[in-house]
Amino acid sequence: MSSTEPAATTAADPTPIKAIPVRKPGQIIAAVVVVVLVVLFIYGAATNPAYGWSTYGKYLFDTRILSGVGYTLALTVLAMVIGVVLGALLAVMRLSPNRVLRSVGWVYLWIFRGTPVYVQLVFWGLFPSIYKTIDLGIPFTVQFAHFDIQDLNAAFTFAMIGLALNESAYMAEIVRAGILSVGEGQTEASKALGMSWGQTMWRTVLPQAMRVIIPPTGNEVISMLKTTTLVTAVPYSAELYGRANDIAGVNFQPIPLLLVASTWYLAVTSVLMVGQFYIERYYSRGSTRTLTGRQLQALAKAASHHEGGPA
Repeated sequence: MSSTEPAATTAADPTPIKAIPVRKPGQIIAAVVVVVLVVLFIYGAATNPAYGWSTYGKYLFDTRILSGVGYTLALTVLAMVIGVVLGALLAVMRLSPNRVLRSVGWVYLWIFRGTPVYVQLVFWGLFPSIYKTIDLGIPFTVQFAHFDIQDLNAAFTFAMIGLALNESAYMAEIVRAGILSVGEGQTEASKALGMSWGQTMWRTVLPQAMRVIIPPTGNEVISMLKTTTLVTAVPYSAELYGRANDIAGVNFQPIPLLLVASTWYLAVTSVLMVGQFYIERYYSRGSTRTLTGRQLQALAKAASHHEGGPA
């Protein structure tokens, strides 16, 4: 009786359905049209002498361009570091029960988010005209340091400060949104365990808030890289776009130099996007039900051991 049961079960199994996808000629035609247009554009750009591809190849790895890339990266990193730290401080001020701190934080965000970054950079370029000297010390008593702003060649510093202060206003809202995304139960549980406010923020709230903070912060880094082109308002022209513009002003070929600058911006942005992807994946662990490859292998291994074990 047992020998006939498998055959009966096999005969009763339904025949698998072979699904045939519906043909969609409209999508095929659209794809062909797009490919043809892209090929025509690439061919036209490659054969158009106005692009100046020989000049493009000549200056792509020019030392002045590479130096500009370095200054662009330095501006991006320094402005973002200052912006993130100051933004986190502003976020805490916005969430503080102290009305004075909340008000100061709100006014700061109102000013720096309400005015264009280009206007702010122009202001910082005029800073030596507004404050000719800066004295540090105790008012009317002791002076610790004296700085003559007009004697300082501080265009890079003012450009960095202008970018950082503007960025901090946006990072404050990003950090505040991340902190507010963590449930109040997490904070209450930490307090019940005897943690201080600082320990609660550092060990409980911030690690969970990073999942919300990281994606927009990565976007802000990429945006900051491109915003460095506005530091010509300070004026500061040693970054990538400024260098390319200076060279174009000498050889009167702005188009290939713009392509050179665009190529380097795309290259750096691509690297930042890859880094953002891995950082987001790291901080999103445990927030999704999708299993990783390693987890699937562990489950398959556990299932095989269970099936091979004693009944």
